[in-house]
Amino acid sequence: MTSHLEQAASRLEDLASHAKDQQAQQLSEKDKQCLKHLRHTNPRDDKARIERTKGGLLQDSYRWILGNPEFQRWRHQPDSTLLWIKGDPGKGKTMLLCGIIDELVQDRSTDECHCRNVAYFFCQATDSRINNATSALRGLIVLLVSQQPALLSHVRVEYDSAGESLFQDANAWDALSRIFTNILQDRDIHATFLVIDALDECVTGLPQLLDLIARQSAASARVKWIVSSRNWPEIEQELESASQKDKLTLELNVESIAAAVEGYIRYKVEQLARKK
Repeated sequence: MTSHLEQAASRLEDLASHAKDQQAQQLSEKDKQCLKHLRHTNPRDDKARIERTKGGLLQDSYRWILGNPEFQRWRHQPDSTLLWIKGDPGKGKTMLLCGIIDELVQDRSTDECHCRNVAYFFCQATDSRINNATSALRGLIVLLVSQQPALLSHVRVEYDSAGESLFQDANAWDALSRIFTNILQDRDIHATFLVIDALDECVTGLPQLLDLIARQSAASARVKWIVSSRNWPEIEQELESASQKDKLTLELNVESIAAAVEGYIRYKVEQLARKK
């Protein structure tokens, strides 16, 4: 009986939070200006560009991970809030995360009112817009507030006094990490999934970013993280302090990856044959 009452109360809270977000959909001019200055890149466009330049995202190339025990544990167990997917170059980590993002966005089976945030960021060492920790936070915050506008209040508190320099000066990381932490601790935040690809390609501020991930991944069961990187000992050392983490090593899933690669090659061959 108590369990049913708790579930009902939780649903009511989600409905109230959803209604609050609907009311916040109308952004003021100051809100729009704040978002314009915050937005350094659009992670949605980065994802689309990456998929296009890599030849498109094929479901058969990533769906194997949905049944993987480590992924299943991360997805369904409240005490697993950080999943680190690691592997050598060429193992398909980025496209794997693109697929996971699509699945998280589309899977509404456990949500009331579709109350869920999915925010992500793709690090690329050769692109100065997206190769540093500050840009990663800016990208995550942009997607979070675009899905749950009420969260923008945490940005406005500091933006209203500092202006655009809040996101650009020497103290930007400190200010943004404080804002980001406050967003994740908001009692009305929806169930949230945060995804960062290619941590090894974050050339500026990686230690700070890893420390934040390790700390925040244990702060709330409503916020879950997936990160990917190469098999770098320094990344493993920093993430070791995360208390609720799981690791998925691609080298230990050789058969699944080989089948995914074969499926992708077969698809591309058939695609080329149709063009002739």
